[in-house]
Amino acid sequence: MKRFNSYYSLNVFRLELDRWEFPVHKHNFYEFIFIEKGSGQHFLNEGSFTYKEGDVFLLRPEDSHYFKLEEQTHFIFIKFTEQLFIEKLEGGKTAKWMEVIKTLLQNASSVNGSLVEDVQDKKHLSYLLQILVVEFTKTCTYSRELVIELFGAIMMMLARSHSTTAYGEKCPGNTELDRLNQILGYLRLYALDAEKMRVENIAKHFIMSPNYISIYVKKHSGVSIQQHIIQTKLRSADQLLKNSRLNINEIAGKLGFTDASHFNKLYKKYRGVSPGMAYQSS
Repeated sequence: MKRFNSYYSLNVFRLELDRWEFPVHKHNFYEFIFIEKGSGQHFLNEGSFTYKEGDVFLLRPEDSHYFKLEEQTHFIFIKFTEQLFIEKLEGGKTAKWMEVIKTLLQNASSVNGSLVEDVQDKKHLSYLLQILVVEFTKTCTYSRELVIELFGAIMMMLARSHSTTAYGEKCPGNTELDRLNQILGYLRLYALDAEKMRVENIAKHFIMSPNYISIYVKKHSGVSIQQHIIQTKLRSADQLLKNSRLNINEIAGKLGFTDASHFNKLYKKYRGVSPGMAYQSS
């Protein structure tokens, strides 16, 4: 498989294409992709996603991908390495930035399509990206600092969108809701890691006892942590069934079910149909 390499901590550019001319490939860097205009298919790891104007993708070095264009597409690419975060962290607020890095860069990109669904967030991202593309070409005083701050704002918007849309949550208004949001974000982040999705390991991560975290999540969300885990896994199952080439047994294994039969029963209980029937027409 082709591997594209970059030796810069940051590269920003716009690309307008009538046809995708690059083979399926990986990178030695992270890649943020914003769809300014156009539509088509994005083939990412084991899945494929229909893309449209305003969609956002964030790829890790181990992700493989390519596009199939249905109409002329205008892309904005941001290619970056961990070195950029080191540069950004020098500006302070280290703890919050480490949280952003863990939330976004460790996320299983292949499970989800666009990272941003909110229309207003897409518009704001577009505005920030227009400025970033222009500023990246400048060599004026403070240009580099401005570029890094714009990059930081874009990553913060992605992190906020990632942690508030999957459950239809609003922006947290207090510390308790913020902590709940971190727990639910953890579930989304590790949906495909059966060991990390065990209640005792979730509790250990947040320095709580299994009993207390169960009470805490129930109190502040109205739903038990076990139900949150099940619903998170089912959402991941929906995406894998719809967009991946994995069979039922492989999906059951990825989600940590004991076997395909257990997965089938649980899926049918909550979705009303078997997983084999759910996306049969897709």
